[in-house]
Amino acid sequence: MRDKNFVAEHRGGQLKKEQHYALVKWALVCVKHVLPLLEQSIDHRLLDALKIAKAWQKGKASVGDARNASLQAIEVARKSSHPAEVTIARAVGHTAATAHMADHSLRAAEYALKAIKASGGSVEAEQKWQDKHIPTEITELVLLARNKDKKKLKNKYVKN
Repeated sequence: MRDKNFVAEHRGGQLKKEQHYALVKWALVCVKHVLPLLEQSIDHRLLDALKIAKAWQKGKASVGDARNASLQAIEVARKSSHPAEVTIARAVGHTAATAHMADHSLRAAEYALKAIKASGGSVEAEQKWQDKHIPTEITELVLLARNKDKKKLKNKYVKN
């Protein structure tokens, strides 16, 4: 079930449009930080998806455009065999998908962390970096959601 805090006001939720835009902005920052991990040139579909996500954030692209760009990025992930490229492409896909459903921003950040792990970097250091770059207006929202996710995972894998 989706986190109700990430449901947009126009869909009956509490998420304000400015917060939704801030979530896309943060997802973009997280993904762009790991793009240099790609050892080869970046597939144009990933760059296009990032451009469309940024355009949506500025009100210059539709949710449909962002959804289609997201699917193109996921296709890059499916066809790749390089672990960092797969996770970065998925991060890009979730960044663009944030226009449709705001909680995709959390998955974008998670996949950026997975890219760091696949490249042998410090996940802890990257998460601290991500946290420092969360826009103020969504800091509480993001950190609460992360804590909920951690509790769900712990409960799912802890045997009674």
